[in-house]
Amino acid sequence: MSRAQPGSSIAAARTPRAAASVRPADRSAAARPLAGILVLILSTWALSGLDASGKWVMGAAGVSLLALCWFRYVVHLGLVLALVLPARGLPALHSARMRDQILRGAVMLAATLSSFMTLRHLPQAEATAINFLAPLIILAVAPWVLREPARLSRWLAAAAGFAGVLIVIRPGAGLDPVGTAFGLLTAFIFAAQYIVTRRLAGEDPYTTLIWSGAVGSICLTLALPFILPAAWPVLARLTPGQWAVLIGTGFWGCLGHLLQIQAYRHAPASMLAPFLYFQIVSAAALGWLIWGQFPDALSWLGIAVICASGIVIALVEWRGHARTRFA
Repeated sequence: MSRAQPGSSIAAARTPRAAASVRPADRSAAARPLAGILVLILSTWALSGLDASGKWVMGAAGVSLLALCWFRYVVHLGLVLALVLPARGLPALHSARMRDQILRGAVMLAATLSSFMTLRHLPQAEATAINFLAPLIILAVAPWVLREPARLSRWLAAAAGFAGVLIVIRPGAGLDPVGTAFGLLTAFIFAAQYIVTRRLAGEDPYTTLIWSGAVGSICLTLALPFILPAAWPVLARLTPGQWAVLIGTGFWGCLGHLLQIQAYRHAPASMLAPFLYFQIVSAAALGWLIWGQFPDALSWLGIAVICASGIVIALVEWRGHARTRFA
């Protein structure tokens, strides 16, 4: 993620699925905001494709969580290395903050595992909506964790977002309690990932992207002797189409994160923040097309409250930053 703007957590906590540190747009890139918005919206569809692919192969094909995550990480890492190393060479692997890179990769792996557990039990739209509580958690704890000024507007936005989540997961909504618990856990893990990412603000975003995939790939590969015996009978029965969807999890994850890097090179984070909530649209659309799952009216009300709280605080932070910069 980009280096946070003065007094703003929005730049440091912009999306639950961000996988790379992205520097602020330079002057030439900042002149192409429409391109940044369009690329960001494309990234939300790619990341929703990752979620839908993972949910489908676990449900329809019976692939285990750990086997799914191994393919998701290894394919992702292979694609990133194939794209980055020819252009940047081995220096792209070098990081001045390797300890933080490893820590971030470990937290990201935990978030991935928790996120797929959520998707196993919940409809995709509701799972995505709960994830968007993470940026609001960061805003609420920013005075203590990020040493940023306490602001009533941030706490009100966080409270409103949490109220929206309560509407989504309300009794009577028919949501699996296990999935709901993992959804809330995922939001807090994503918030922790943002905090670690903040410490990598000066790193090359492609270096962070590589190590984010490498840590998960190494950990899951070391665990293969424990994963493979139970997973192999299922993998051996997969059809070519099911293999394509399984391998596609790595493709969609890689594509989504690369598109996000490009989006933030075209436009500043504060401008793009409201458009992150388009992922709710892509998640709901894929959930309806694939499983026939569509949120009911009250769930849409909760989703609207979550989105509105995030969008409003993003605009408030952007206006405050603009006044400070031009004062």
